[in-house]
Amino acid sequence: MTSRVERCSGCGRQLWLPPQAVAARCYACRSVTSFPSSSQRWAQVYGSVSQPHHNVVTTVPSNYVAADQPRPAWSPPPVYGRKKALLCGVTYNDTNYMLIGSINDVKSMWFLLVRMLGFPSDCVVILTEEEKNPYRIPTKQNIRTAMRWLAQDCQPGDSLVFHYSGHGSRQKDYNKDELDGFDETICPLDHETEGPIIDDEINATIVRPLPRGAKLHAIIDSCYSGTVLDLPFVCKINSEEYKWEDQRIPTACYKCTSGGIALSFSACSDNQTSASTSAFSGKDVTGAMTSSFIQAVKNEPCLTYGRLLTAMGDAIPSLMPNDTDVIQEPQLSASETFDIFTKQFIL
Repeated sequence: MTSRVERCSGCGRQLWLPPQAVAARCYACRSVTSFPSSSQRWAQVYGSVSQPHHNVVTTVPSNYVAADQPRPAWSPPPVYGRKKALLCGVTYNDTNYMLIGSINDVKSMWFLLVRMLGFPSDCVVILTEEEKNPYRIPTKQNIRTAMRWLAQDCQPGDSLVFHYSGHGSRQKDYNKDELDGFDETICPLDHETEGPIIDDEINATIVRPLPRGAKLHAIIDSCYSGTVLDLPFVCKINSEEYKWEDQRIPTACYKCTSGGIALSFSACSDNQTSASTSAFSGKDVTGAMTSSFIQAVKNEPCLTYGRLLTAMGDAIPSLMPNDTDVIQEPQLSASETFDIFTKQFIL
């Protein structure tokens, strides 16, 4: 009988399973991982693809047929590819903590990735409250499913992008793997009832599975987001000087990749908040971090990571209202250290 390979949600190890298996216990960490069927994956992730360009929405058929049945005119995109992205924007409509610019951030990021950087539009999954398909609303379960899709069957040479624009928070660290004693989180639409998604889970889902030769870039526009991917090294920069700070705790569990490289640009450090602004467009409200990131990538070809980080850091304070007391310093974290002023930024 042909077996299939899945990843343990706890430690990221490969699990060899029979085709019909829907759950398994990891032999190493003893975590139990559930696996949706192929049809559930297609239905949840590929119900529709919204392309935020000229207000046109293209709906992709959600029906999925077995291999021995007639093949439809459209078939789901491959579960892995050279370029693949997940874009999440949460506005929390009709709440007292509603955000205005999150969906604008997603639309801007889609345009950058698809129109300028060559990401196939059918390999970019969007979760916002504007989506008509219920599996494309940024709930906790839908974000979890989409993150699993992003990392699923990742191969050497793949380039993955995870963009999140929404609220972020912090909570007490119970497994003692954080230097500051707090886990960083992102807040799905239903976080009040279902809870946030903590950095441990984000790391286990999209960081640990990365094989050698693959890379992940995360762009996280939320408060308290400095180490929200739980990457081991954080870059501290001052003018043309920088140093990497080691976030690892010797007694904590392993939180790096399976040989690939993961990098995260975050809106601010773990103890800071992030802000929105209309200064970049003059009209539409966007996240200051997302807009400064996109502006730098568009304006300066052949950026290094150091130049991108300093360009964002220079842009954000100059565009904040004069009466704001927000201190927001964009952060770079990574699964390994490197010279940020010589390594070229490439998605």
